[in-house]
Amino acid sequence: MQTKPRTRYYCSVTVRTDADEEATSEPNYFETAKQEEPWIAKWITCDNAEPRHPIFCKTLPYSDIAAARLYICGLGLYEATLNGEKIGNEYLTPYCNNYNRWLQYQTYDITTALQKGGDLQITLGNGWYRGRFGFQRGEKLYYGTGWLLLAEVHITHTDGSEEIIGTDESWQVRRSNITFSTIYDGEHCDATLPELPVTSAAFAQPPKGSLTARYSVPVQPFATLTPALLHTPTGETVLDLGQNMAGSFTLRVEVPAGQTVRLQWGETLQNGNFYRDNLRTAKAEYIYVSDGKPAVLAPKFTFYGGRYVKVEGVPDLMAEDFTPLPLSSTLERIGTLTTGHELVNRLIENVWWSCRDNFIDVPTDCPQRDERMGWTGDAQLFAPTAGYMLDTVPFYTKYLHDMATEQADCNGKVPNVVPSFGMQGCSSVWGDAAAIIPWVVYEQFGDTAILDAQYDSMKSWVDYITRVDSDCCRWREEFHYGDWLALDVAGAAPDNTKGATDDAFIADVYYMNSAEIVAAAAKILGKGEDITVYTELASRLRKRILQEFYTPTGRCAVPTVTGYLLTLRHHLVDTARTAADLRKKLTQSHNKLQTGFVGTALLCNVLSENGMHNLAEQLLLNEEYPGWLHEVKLGATTIWERWNSLDENGQISSTGMNSLNHYSYGAILEWMYRHLAGLQPLTPGFTSVHIEPTPVWKLRRLDCSYRSAAGLWAVQWQCADANTLTLAVTVPFGCTAELILPNWNGEITDNPIFADSQNGICRLKPGRYAVTYTTARPLHITLSAANTIAELLNDQTASTVLTKMMPGITQLPARLQGMPLASLMRSMGHTDDAALNHLNQVLAAL
Repeated sequence: MQTKPRTRYYCSVTVRTDADEEATSEPNYFETAKQEEPWIAKWITCDNAEPRHPIFCKTLPYSDIAAARLYICGLGLYEATLNGEKIGNEYLTPYCNNYNRWLQYQTYDITTALQKGGDLQITLGNGWYRGRFGFQRGEKLYYGTGWLLLAEVHITHTDGSEEIIGTDESWQVRRSNITFSTIYDGEHCDATLPELPVTSAAFAQPPKGSLTARYSVPVQPFATLTPALLHTPTGETVLDLGQNMAGSFTLRVEVPAGQTVRLQWGETLQNGNFYRDNLRTAKAEYIYVSDGKPAVLAPKFTFYGGRYVKVEGVPDLMAEDFTPLPLSSTLERIGTLTTGHELVNRLIENVWWSCRDNFIDVPTDCPQRDERMGWTGDAQLFAPTAGYMLDTVPFYTKYLHDMATEQADCNGKVPNVVPSFGMQGCSSVWGDAAAIIPWVVYEQFGDTAILDAQYDSMKSWVDYITRVDSDCCRWREEFHYGDWLALDVAGAAPDNTKGATDDAFIADVYYMNSAEIVAAAAKILGKGEDITVYTELASRLRKRILQEFYTPTGRCAVPTVTGYLLTLRHHLVDTARTAADLRKKLTQSHNKLQTGFVGTALLCNVLSENGMHNLAEQLLLNEEYPGWLHEVKLGATTIWERWNSLDENGQISSTGMNSLNHYSYGAILEWMYRHLAGLQPLTPGFTSVHIEPTPVWKLRRLDCSYRSAAGLWAVQWQCADANTLTLAVTVPFGCTAELILPNWNGEITDNPIFADSQNGICRLKPGRYAVTYTTARPLHITLSAANTIAELLNDQTASTVLTKMMPGITQLPARLQGMPLASLMRSMGHTDDAALNHLNQVLAAL
């Protein structure tokens, strides 16, 4: 469809149902941008020596207005107002990208506002473009040094005539009361400053990047929080927002002229007092000097991360005067999941919040300290989870576009962070985001457009590794993060970051996987030659991996949990043998987590797919260190960067690299959708789905909905009692499902859909289905002294009982933990049947 620039098009959708009935949607519209249309406006600037942030001003004609649009890009950041009212409801425009390669402008409908008056003012801040950011210390600016503005107002009058008003030297420049702003350090505003003389704007050299219509979706408030007022033991006034968040705020104040109001943000309290040392050099503050008048403080050009806000200079502060504004890129929520387990539900909420807090235009690692960067490894490990919660297509489209522009400057290499801000380091897993994220988005949403747009990027990444690798396996010798933050290095210091899994093994496996993905994408896109090239490359790499990292008899020579997980995930050698080795390895660690970023994202999915679903359940439900619920019990409201970000006493474990809002380990939520709810696509976009729920007694119930590109899928299950399961499934119009009845007894006869199932496998057409049946085995496993010690210790409640009765039982060697508890007790001389009977009664009641 050929479209004209700056034109609104209306459309509606008509579908025919399977009952041969038609349904038509209400009309909707989209509006095109300037497209290839030339700009009348010119880039303008002002004196950069004056620290007070500039306000560019223009009076617009405002009579006889039929329609008006503002097209604008302001660097570093901009906020536009018309007649004193903010235009739009977006924050941090024009957002964060590789400014050296491309810039984006936004479009606003200002028709109604302009009909009321023509006072247009555009304030500029520093932001990512010209503020302190990245790992550059001091005040070195990476992208630009000057304030820059480009804007056009297109007006259609009621008589049909058109008028364009663009930025030029006729625009005036006033100075705001904002004296400082950066992403890391916050914002300063001095209301006592005098007016400065108005000056004229000056023409500026255009920035390096080419200008295009927006890729970024709007960053807007997405939730409401109600703060509480605290007074700490040291006398500080602190607001507790009740939730670790990222965003902005408003605060109503009325204090004497000349008084300074200061707000600082932090993630946790220590000994009841305000704390912020884990933010490192980020000041994360807002400073306001009052002119004595009532004011509403509202930062324009920064954002903060934390749960606690220390307030100084407001003697009669009331909690209701403070309004937190959690910010995130505006993406449609498409997935919800709840259970009957309070701690698990809080974990799900924690994943949700960490996702939203770190989806502020860029998929960041953390939103609070002096980092907040688009780490590629974190993004690719979490992408499948994000796609179960949100429509991530527009968000990743922008991020991947940025990634491709960075690669263009580096001959295919993917920097560890995107945008790079000059960081040129590269690592496996992290750089493999170039291939993995587009493939994940394609599988989840079914649109080949993402593959088409990113194919050159995907291919150039694999080609880059191939060049580095040469004929000497040199890719293995490069620096790699490996299984970052794993706990499996014996005797490691508490702040150790490197895992025990061979970095070279991980690098080779991901290299192979990326080559396989490029081959698969080439097949979908009809890239004939490339199919052969990358299929053969992947095959050679597979053989090389087998020769280097596996014994002649097929045993994995990288004997870590992550080594076994990668082996199983990529079907490298015999599944049964590797699964047995993995089970043994987990037993040696008492079925506790040891994995880092790479292994944790794979862990539970691989366990469930290889006959060890019970171990995955135990890992989820473990309330001791290390584990997801352990964090929840310590008060976490977001996902931590480290398993030990806080210790048992709530003390921060380290300050060098310790975020309490870091979504990587939130990848467990993908497993909950795929295996607890059982929603796994058989075809891209969920047009055909394999549904295999796995009810867990301790959860009692689960309610899952997922609004896929093909329609709404839903799965609910409930354990009515230890032998009765109720299951409900919804299949959307035009889709099919393969349902595996969990714990099926083979005797469902009162429901023809399920009675005709073959071995518990049902083929479902669109519709809603529900069934209640007696399970083949009890949903609640009764424990007794006949269970092995390992089995009993793997149960949280039983482990608590046993360790009280028999201190030191958890320290028994693995060979003894494989014995039935009764056998061990008898071998130690405990032959009293009454004692065993009592123990069995205690265990059975758990």
